[in-house]
Amino acid sequence: MNKKSIFKENQKYTFSDYFEMNNPTDEIVGEFGYSYEIKTIELPKSTDYDKNVIKNLQDIYYTVFPRIPLNSEMAKREFLIAPLILEVVRNSMVKINIEYPLNIDDKLGGYLDYLLRANQEIIVIEAKKKDIDNGFNQLAAELIALDKYEDNDCIEILYGAVTLGDLWKFGTLDRNKKHIVKNIHSYIIPEHTEDVFSTLMGIIKAS
Repeated sequence: MNKKSIFKENQKYTFSDYFEMNNPTDEIVGEFGYSYEIKTIELPKSTDYDKNVIKNLQDIYYTVFPRIPLNSEMAKREFLIAPLILEVVRNSMVKINIEYPLNIDDKLGGYLDYLLRANQEIIVIEAKKKDIDNGFNQLAAELIALDKYEDNDCIEILYGAVTLGDLWKFGTLDRNKKHIVKNIHSYIIPEHTEDVFSTLMGIIKAS
């Protein structure tokens, strides 16, 4: 007996619709033929950067948190996420696209908040106001769309992160195994600023 699809007939789905879904992540990605698990991911990290970058970022965060209400997605993008990503761009050869349009079919389409491209590595970063778990559902859909879109076979792993600004969660998509992994660990800003920054730099420099 075939399992009933979680999708409604004749309905178009955008990436943001997956954030609103209450279905478990494994059910969502299973609709596209992908598997899913939660475990510790050994993410690449780099220490090849000026350590003053971390101090400067933390100074910004410890100044911003007490003075600026961060109760909107836009505020978190402007004051928590953007400074970190700009430092990643400044300290690497990565190219960044903001609100990158990606449309595969009627189940996978919309905009990627941040798309970072190095020579052989890609990172998708999804910014959310709240709910890291539902945010990961959206990130998983975006990674699947990117897997279908990307024609560079040399890129075996796609990296993604969903962030609330002060909380980061990483994930990966193995393109050969069609397998998505959500890291069991999370990182908190500003305490784990160096972990987030060194991970983003490590992914980029791995290429």
